Amino acid sequence: MRRLRDVHLSHLLFPRCDRVQGMRGKAWCHGFMKKLVLFDVDGTLIATRGAGRRAIQSALLEEIGVEGPLDGVRFDGKTDPQIVRELLKVARHPEDEWTSLITEICEHYLELLATELDEGPAPRVYPGVHRLLDALEDRSDTVVGLLTGNLARGARLKLNAAGILFERFRIGAFGSDHHERAELPAVAVERAATVMGNVPDGNDVVIIGDTPADMTCGRGIGARAIGVATGTYTTDELLDAGGYTAVPDFADPEPVLAAIYA
Repeated sequence: MRRLRDVHLSHLLFPRCDRVQGMRGKAWCHGFMKKLVLFDVDGTLIATRGAGRRAIQSALLEEIGVEGPLDGVRFDGKTDPQIVRELLKVARHPEDEWTSLITEICEHYLELLATELDEGPAPRVYPGVHRLLDALEDRSDTVVGLLTGNLARGARLKLNAAGILFERFRIGAFGSDHHERAELPAVAVERAATVMGNVPDGNDVVIIGDTPADMTCGRGIGARAIGVATGTYTTDELLDAGGYTAVPDFADPEPVLAAIYA
């Protein structure tokens, strides 16, 4: 699947230099940073109160005129293009039109998402999220990023609407980079090399999310997965999917920090 036209990601990367300044005024030095911590967005950092689902279903309706039995399609743990693909399949739309339609529907979805976030209830930040992000940013050996099925522009819209600056995440891998979530960790570590001076792998890459897909997507690079049960899955389900550990939420960030740096 081709990358969608809505985003250019070079702005997420630091330029190559000896020292650059982090969000909280800390100097970051190439060659010293070791840990790459990647967060999912929906169900992990914030709850958007259904804004994404409403926007994507409205986009489908307006693009192909389908209302269909779409409520049975799960959105969590998937990329936005994957969700659209599954919705088209459920709607029995001709497969030979999917490639162009997925791009068109995703772009329309972003427009509708912006309206939903502007006019609907503000997304909710889960307890402890700000404290956890602050604690990670205060460390000179850690880069904080995003690994999410959201299109990059969608992630920006949702996080900014929730009061979390998108720019505080130094790198990102998104549904606009690949429709398969399992391909995103490789994208993230390649981009992280520009910031960190090396390509992190193994336990130096930590993926934090609320779905089994978050627990499994980093296996190809040996990443450590940490589950948070603020979405629709329990801690036991996240552990069974391969999580190194799982917590109910981030209200107490210490167990998460201990697992990241264990």
